[in-house]
Amino acid sequence: MKRIVVFTGAGVSADSGISTFRDADGLWASYRIEDVCTPEALRNNRQQVIEFYNMRRRESLTKRPNAGHLAIASMEEWADVCVVTQNVDNLHEQAGSSRVLHLHGELMKLRSEQNPDLIYDINEGWEQDLDARGEDGALLRPHIVFFGESVPMFDRACEIAATADLMIVVGTSLAVYPAAMLVRYAKSGVPIYVVDPGTPDISMIRNPLTHIKARAAEGMPELAERLKAEMK
Repeated sequence: MKRIVVFTGAGVSADSGISTFRDADGLWASYRIEDVCTPEALRNNRQQVIEFYNMRRRESLTKRPNAGHLAIASMEEWADVCVVTQNVDNLHEQAGSSRVLHLHGELMKLRSEQNPDLIYDINEGWEQDLDARGEDGALLRPHIVFFGESVPMFDRACEIAATADLMIVVGTSLAVYPAAMLVRYAKSGVPIYVVDPGTPDISMIRNPLTHIKARAAEGMPELAERLKAEMK
């Protein structure tokens, strides 16, 4: 059974209606990244950061997996599939993907400000209390990798990419680092499929490349069916 590594970005979730940084009228439009998604913002205006992520959770609970998510999950029926995602929502899991690594954290989790390994699920609702604390006594924060912070799961993601017999890159501009470097860890000769309607930065890809210029919800179902037929 071939190993397929699927690397996903904001474009996959956008097809479910989740706001991205680039949306002119979405949730991010009223905020500067520096004010809600940096360690300094959390330290200087904790209430605004917590409220922002509460709003993101509330928004995410109204969304459902789209055809792109479902197509990725369906490939597990005939391939060994690992998903590495830049997205913090849980739509891949909702769609049925059983192995998902979140590079930039998970929206429905909190963690201790002092111990990054002390992580809690938000099992009900969407709201984090401003003064919520972990069992270590420290304040809790969104389990999100803020701008300026290291990406702790990147090394593991690179290990997964190196095992790929085939890689699919979907819904990402390949402009956010270090995540964008993941494509460089695919072994020489491993085919890479890029599903994106725009012009992602594919200059660093040295492997055999196929660019499918379509949104995730359109291009992924078609690609999944094509690969399924080829692998029979």
